[in-house]
Amino acid sequence: MTVPSNFAQAEALLAAAAEPAEVFGPDPDGGAHVYRELAKLVHPDRVPATLHAKAATAFARLAALWAAHRGAHVTLAGRRHAYSVGPIAAHGDIANLYAATITDPTEPQTDVLLKIARDPGHADLVAAEAEALHRVSAAVDPKHRAYLPTLVESFTYLEPGSRVRRRTNVLVRAEGFVSLAEVHAAYPGGVDPRDAAWMWRRLLVAIGLAHRADLVHAAVLPEHVLIHPARHGLMLVDWCYVAERGGSVPAIVPRYADWYPPEVTAGRAAGPGTDIALAARLATWLVGSRLPAPLRRFARGCALGGLAARPTDAWQVLAELDDLLGRLYGPRTFRPFAMPTRPGEDPDVPR
Repeated sequence: MTVPSNFAQAEALLAAAAEPAEVFGPDPDGGAHVYRELAKLVHPDRVPATLHAKAATAFARLAALWAAHRGAHVTLAGRRHAYSVGPIAAHGDIANLYAATITDPTEPQTDVLLKIARDPGHADLVAAEAEALHRVSAAVDPKHRAYLPTLVESFTYLEPGSRVRRRTNVLVRAEGFVSLAEVHAAYPGGVDPRDAAWMWRRLLVAIGLAHRADLVHAAVLPEHVLIHPARHGLMLVDWCYVAERGGSVPAIVPRYADWYPPEVTAGRAAGPGTDIALAARLATWLVGSRLPAPLRRFARGCALGGLAARPTDAWQVLAELDDLLGRLYGPRTFRPFAMPTRPGEDPDVPR
């Protein structure tokens, strides 16, 4: 079939399709080329800001049709396990994450995510994530591994139909977590600084773990930080952009280009201060105008323009943050945190 050549044509095709065959053809092992070309046209990262909402709808429709085309339970064999693969669970920056279950008869059924790069040219970034997770997990105390995604295995498979080799990371699915992007959307007026404080504290621990392994996460961004609201848990995900301490960052997320410290965008050496600056940027963004002046000054000191001028020890920053929080709010106490039932509804406000 003829693949659309622009966003409008692709959007119209996806909206009008009653079944997957109308988009990908009748062969369940075919259509991979059509899927890739349509994904390039309608992915929200590839369209102007004015089309983001339409693109999100079109991309979700594309994902649903593609999952239906390939079948609800495609089986994929890794090196350690076989996986029953379901629909797309999330769209990452460079990869799709598919819901899947380990189906080996000798293993308990475990819910996982298969992280598969959309572009085979990004296989190196997916491989870098697997190597980073191995390295950091080996370097840290087991009690801190909850801050990291659990990697089951990483392998390359040959995609039926297209015959393209795709790098895949298998990650244990983290239930009950939401991203800080979702938190920000739910609290458009800003999160209470006392709630953001525990998120910032745990985020400093997470990046500190990377630094102990001489790595820089380099993508401490809203979608890459997950929290468990009820348990006050935090997990730093998407380690595809990791850099060696003193090395350059291999890629950036285009929609967050203005978040990165100058050493990243200039292709210079990154260091622990790179992650410390990104974490401070994320904390101030999350709280917004509700951030007290002392915390704003503290964040500014973490994000000074030059890498050499910034702190280099996440654990020391954590200690200084704790001291400041103690002076502002007194002894640390547990504050229940919940996501609103409706976007923009602050559960702290009586109704």
